[in-house]
Parts: sequence; C-alpha cells; structure tokens
Amino acid sequence: MSTAAAAPTPAAAPAVGAGTSPLVVTLVVMLGSFMTILDSTIANVALPHMQPSLNAAADSVTWVLTSYIVATAVATPLTGWLAARFGRRTLFLWSVAGFTLTSVLCGLAGSLTEMVIWRMLQGAAGAFLAPLGQAYVLDVWPPAKHGPAMAWWGVGVMVGPILGPVVGGWLTDSFDWRWVFLINLPFGLICFAWAAAVLPEPKLPPRRFDLIGFAMLALGMAALQLALDRGQQLDWLESWEVRIEFGLAVVGLWVFGVHALSVPGAIIDRQLLTNRNAMTGMLFITMVGFLLVATTALLPTMVQTMFGYPVVAAGELMMPRGIGMMIAMMSAGQLLGRGVDPRAMLAVGFSLTGSALWGMSLFSPQQGAWPFVSTGFVQGLGLGLVFVPLNTVAFSSLPMALRTDASAIFMLLRNIGGSIGISVAVALLERQSQVSHADLGSGITPFSQPWADPATLGAAGLGSVVAALDGAVSKQAVMIAYLDVFRAMAIMAFAMLLLLPLLRRPKPAPPVHLPE
Repeated sequence: MSTAAAAPTPAAAPAVGAGTSPLVVTLVVMLGSFMTILDSTIANVALPHMQPSLNAAADSVTWVLTSYIVATAVATPLTGWLAARFGRRTLFLWSVAGFTLTSVLCGLAGSLTEMVIWRMLQGAAGAFLAPLGQAYVLDVWPPAKHGPAMAWWGVGVMVGPILGPVVGGWLTDSFDWRWVFLINLPFGLICFAWAAAVLPEPKLPPRRFDLIGFAMLALGMAALQLALDRGQQLDWLESWEVRIEFGLAVVGLWVFGVHALSVPGAIIDRQLLTNRNAMTGMLFITMVGFLLVATTALLPTMVQTMFGYPVVAAGELMMPRGIGMMIAMMSAGQLLGRGVDPRAMLAVGFSLTGSALWGMSLFSPQQGAWPFVSTGFVQGLGLGLVFVPLNTVAFSSLPMALRTDASAIFMLLRNIGGSIGISVAVALLERQSQVSHADLGSGITPFSQPWADPATLGAAGLGSVVAALDGAVSKQAVMIAYLDVFRAMAIMAFAMLLLLPLLRRPKPAPPVHLPE
C-alpha cells in the first residue's frame, strides 16, 4: 500500500534556515510533549468528582483513564509512517490542534459515553507529540550536544507524570474537575502558533504502510493495556475477559515480532530491532516507566490514607521528586557534553533510585514529612541521571530516518512500563496486605491475649472494640504491604545494574543538518 498523495498542511511552512534557534525548537516541542504526558495522570485525582457529574458507576468511570491509555498505545506506533507520509511538522501541528480541541470537548462532556469518546480521541491525537518532539530535538542539535538537549526536553517528559496529580488536585479543589481538561486550551493555542512559526520540515524518505504489522502491534498493545488496566478489578486470570486479553496480547505481539524481523519495510524497521543499544535502551526505558509511574501512583494514596494528608498537601510532598529530576537532568546534560561515560551515569542513577526506594521501605507510621521529601528528591536525582544518558546511548547509532520510529517505540514502552508498574504494584500491595493481616491477626488470640476473646468482649458489650482492633490491624497490614512493595521495587532497580555491560559507549557521529 503506497503513499503517494500529500496531506493538507494546517499552516504554510515558513522558510527555516540557519537562523532558527535549536533551543527554541526544543522548547516548543517540549511544551507539546509536556501537555500530552501531563494529561496521562492529571485526571486521576478528579475521578471521584467526575462520577456524580457524569452519572457513572465507580467501576465504569475508570474508563476515562483506560480509554486514553489504550488509544495512545494504539496510535503511537503510527508516528513514523505518518511523519514520512504527511511531514513531521504537519503531523505535529495537527496533533496539537486535535489534542487541544478534544481537551475542550472532554471539559464540556455531559455523559460518561461522551467523555470516553473524547478521551480516546485525545489520547490518539496526543500520542504523536512526544516521539515527534524527541526526534526534532535529536535532529536540530549536533550529536555533541544531544545530552544537554535531551535534558531540556526530558524535563517535560519525566516531570509531567509527577506534576499531573498535583495540578489535577489543585484545579479540582480550587475550581472544578472540568478545568483539568480546559486548562489545555490556552497552552494548546500557544503551542500551535509557536510551532507553526519555528518548526522546520525535514525531508524523510517515503514509506509504505505496513497494514499487517500495524494491525498486530495495535492488537497486542491494546489487549495488553486493557488486561493490565482491568486485571485488578476483575481478579486477573480468574476472569475470562482478562484471559482473552492476555491471549490476544501474546498472539498479536508474537506475530508482529516475527513479521517485523522477516518482512522488509515493516512498520518498525528491522534495523531498529537488531540494534544492540536501541534494544537494550528499550528494556531500560520500560523499567524507568515502571519505577516512576508505580511510585507516583502509590505514594499519593499512601500519604492520604495512612498519614491523613489532604490531596493538595499530598501532591506537594511529590514535588521534591520533580525538583530532583530537573536538577539531575540538567547536570546529566552538562556531564555528557564534557565526555563523561553515559554508562557510568546510568550506574549512579539506578543506584540512587534503588537507594531511595529502599529508604521508602523503612517508612514508619509515626514519621513526619521529611522522609517523603528526602527519598523523593533522591529518587528524582536517580531517574534524572538515567533518562538523559539512556536516550543518548540508545539513539547514538541510529540514522535520522529511524529516529521518529525509535522515539515512538520508546514512548510506547515507557507507557507500557508504567501500566505494568501500576498493575504489579497494586496486585502486590493487595496480596501483601492480606498476608500481613493474617500474620498480625494470628498473634491476637484468647490464648496470647485473654482480653481478645470475642465472646468475652461481646458479652461485655464491647463489640466496637473488636471492630476497632480489626481496623488497627488492617491499617498496620496495609502499611507493611506498602513497605514490601517499595522493597521489591528497590531490588528491581539494583538488578538493572547487571544489564549495563550490554550497552556500548556511543561513538562520535557527524553532525546532522536539516534542509533549509
């Protein structure tokens, strides 16, 4: 299926020459990337407020999140083909316009059906912005400056999921849940006008549309996202729906992998799948998404339910993580520019991340705010030191024609890693809560504590004491479960150090110049 026709351009492409500042291009694509990644988590805290407004049940309102995630997963692999078909600049502009329009429609939705439809379209429209942004950053900067450039762009990508619950909670508490979506309008208009004025249009080789590859990849990713999102609610493999979704995911991804490796011109080029640094980087970025998103999902709930912080204060406790991440990214960019081995920075980054998670496994129910602040800041430093050198190493040996595809796969795997992280963390939290409750409860019996005889307490009219005792045991069990999950995540972070020898140090490459 060939691609000969051209698409209409939202705005006439300006003449872009050497006078266009790479920093300006980086800032505009960073804004676009930040908007869409922020929206992946900004709506989480607003769900309880949406439910009565949309007349939705508690188990169905979560489709507001699921629809966005699934649509993003399906649309992201199309980025490379669409960029070659219509032009990278054109696709970026249409994506910003579509994302902004659907954000407004989400804010105006009057029913759950409308909200799910608009969220699905919003996810599909915004799916292209982050990979296009990363490809632009790598193109407009010479290879020697890729580290600092990726640091600037990475702030929007990595800090977005952390700021999402904070911004969403503040908008919901101060105004209305609809502003979680309407806030995108002014920023979307600014981003569109700015991008139309400064973005260049690189010449990319034409590509055919790989229908089989896309269909199998879309099937596998959509089924996997649905299984991960609904598995906890439906008791995982006890549900036929989840079994079918996992089965479709395995079949779809297996057929896609065989197809991509055996058929020239597949939607994901074989050269990308056989590049050692790129494939190792994909594994690392999946783990980064796992650790970042899982922690971001667990901590706000923990500090609210176990420590009694209100939603805005809980969000503020997450801010040091974002600050540490920004400091580390800027430092990593400077260190890479001075020739520091990125693999050494990755080792430091995963060590700091693992140490912070281990510190979280030592939390106490009687602690104040400082342990949250200190461990969050250290974890932010660690993840920031991982993201920038990881992207530099993974993309160092790829030609420009493959950068859009590689960026799309990286964003997709980061999102998949986040989904897996949330599902595994929540499942492990629930399991460990039950195990800990049984262990703690087994120590409170009439034989070890004579006053704990239910018959005695009931006869004395102290049934409320039994309920209070069970509540205290349950709270302690959940706290222990949180600590167990953080400890498991720390071990996973330290285990990533064993894979560092698989990465090769990037070799200097000749500068890449976009055509005027």
